[in-house]
Amino acid sequence: QVQLVESGGGLVQPGGSLRLSCAADGSISSINAMEWYRQAPGKERELVATITRSADTNYADSVKGRFTISRDSAKDTVYLQMNSLKPEDTAVYYCSAEILSWAGAGWRVFWGKGTLVTVSS
Repeated sequence: QVQLVESGGGLVQPGGSLRLSCAADGSISSINAMEWYRQAPGKERELVATITRSADTNYADSVKGRFTISRDSAKDTVYLQMNSLKPEDTAVYYCSAEILSWAGAGWRVFWGKGTLVTVSS
């Protein structure tokens, strides 16, 4: 079994910062790309940031220059540092990862259950 567990969400004032973490746990052989998505109320889920196994990164235009994705491969963990937060960043943030498990099911994309980020004064 493989699971992704997010943490670090909460309430923050506009202009503030939060750091999200997502740890992969279970019978993991290897992890390819890790990503952060978000879904605001009444909107579709959108891709926020991607980091490859070689640490190449890509960001949505709406978060470029404010958010930074990173990973610790030794800990099977991906982070999202969010600075200069805006009310429109309010959403449930989900991490996903393409994982090869020891269970022999091949590469699969796993999702966390999400963590709520609320940006409000």
